[in-house]
Amino acid sequence: MSFVRRYLLPRLITYFLVVFVGLTIVFFLPRFLPSDPIQAYIDRLITQGGNLNPEYFDKLVETIKELYGLQGSLWDQYVNFWKRLLKGDFGPSYFQFPTPVMKLIRQSLPWTAWLLFVTTVISWIIGNILGGLAGYFSDRKWVKILDGIAMVIRPMPYYILALGLLILLAYILPIFPIGGGFAIGMQFTFSWENLLILLKHAFLPALSLVLIGVFSWFQAMKLVVQSVKTEDYVKYAKMGGIEERRIVRRYVIRNAMLPQITGLALSLGQIFGGALITEIVFSYPGIGSLLYNAIFTGDYNLLMGISTLSILLVTTSILVIDLLYPLFDPRVRYR
Repeated sequence: MSFVRRYLLPRLITYFLVVFVGLTIVFFLPRFLPSDPIQAYIDRLITQGGNLNPEYFDKLVETIKELYGLQGSLWDQYVNFWKRLLKGDFGPSYFQFPTPVMKLIRQSLPWTAWLLFVTTVISWIIGNILGGLAGYFSDRKWVKILDGIAMVIRPMPYYILALGLLILLAYILPIFPIGGGFAIGMQFTFSWENLLILLKHAFLPALSLVLIGVFSWFQAMKLVVQSVKTEDYVKYAKMGGIEERRIVRRYVIRNAMLPQITGLALSLGQIFGGALITEIVFSYPGIGSLLYNAIFTGDYNLLMGISTLSILLVTTSILVIDLLYPLFDPRVRYR
């Protein structure tokens, strides 16, 4: 009972408060923009050759307002927004009318989720292992080589690295596809051949993300380990004759991992932000491409849907790591 009252309940209250404030901002922000989505939709109909009878114009406007939750006062719209949200209904997309927003998100989410999740975890594991060893054995020659590579790759803007890989491995050496997530005309049936095609299309975006990620985690972990290995308990362990391998694993790496675990949770919660540039450069069909199209076309419903999903993902990741942190750090207690 003490765990629920003193540890779990305050964090749940903070979680729901942050979600509430974030989603409220998501609701109000598009409504303060100068553009009118209804007028934009009608203009697009006219541009496409639609014939708007003046007798039915008002009825069309009312129908569009109902579809997009824009009927009534601002308070009525806000209440209706929460009712729809609890049902998982963001209405139809403006640009891809009448396709529901949730359908578009469900189609794009698996592409981003598997690409960003896998590359984030792989880069986290490799970067922390290399960074931990480099921080402890900082005078080795291979550490200086890795430091040199990190100094070149880490400050490089991501889009430069991505474009460089694309030009080298898709144009100059046409080993991998130029873009897309699958071959044109490919049927989504499970087979080893189709799986290899999907992996081939995902390799370049994955490689670009892993290269940046590995050296980011490498540098962060190296700095933490260099600080931890000067602590008194590490010196006492060496004086006590404890095997060096055990000192590295149990005394240094284990303590240095604490901020890295928090960083991993935050990185997983922010995968949509990382997907944006990656999917634009490689024309990859995920949430990033969907978000770019929503911004470019002014698709407010789609923007609200993706923003809501991102807020829920980030806050939930932080909550989960906060609840699990005492398992990794004995200094923190469930009290």
